[in-house]
Amino acid sequence: MAEDLSSMYHVHGEVKWFDPVKGFGFVVADSGGPDILLHVNVLRNFGQSSVADGAQIEIVTHRTDRGVQAVEVVSITPPDSGDTPILSDFAELDADVLKSAPLEPARVKWFDKGKGFGFANVFGRPEDIFVHIEVLRQSGLADLQPGEALAMRVVEGKRGRMAAEVLTWEMAPMCGGPPQCDET
Repeated sequence: MAEDLSSMYHVHGEVKWFDPVKGFGFVVADSGGPDILLHVNVLRNFGQSSVADGAQIEIVTHRTDRGVQAVEVVSITPPDSGDTPILSDFAELDADVLKSAPLEPARVKWFDKGKGFGFANVFGRPEDIFVHIEVLRQSGLADLQPGEALAMRVVEGKRGRMAAEVLTWEMAPMCGGPPQCDET
């Protein structure tokens, strides 16, 4: 049965909440109206398994008998942090140093959203990289799954090596990182 394309709408909005454990969340459209269901499969098609509450999102929606649902994610912009450092660990670091750190390919070792942190490993390096939930949030993510592939900007912080920015593997080429990792 063919879909009725006349009920598809391009919507800009904000993520009201998203729970990766439940596998869904809701978006509030900038133009108002009912909450829009965002299913994890739609988010995965975009290359992410989670999205931060308060992130700006551009989606294509479809009206169904059960309400409005997202069918495609076009873009996600992380919540605005202002000019304050995400963590006190970064307060003493030059902002240009944080932004210019190379994106490194990594894989999630474990992440506990309740504790607010976890660890990842950069490919080919034995040490753990500390990943704080606020860094995830500022990167537009809300949670990580063990084994998930990432691209991270890693800096030396007060706690040792830590992520200053986290991107999904799929987003890294658009941000100047890890396609070159496949060439080594």
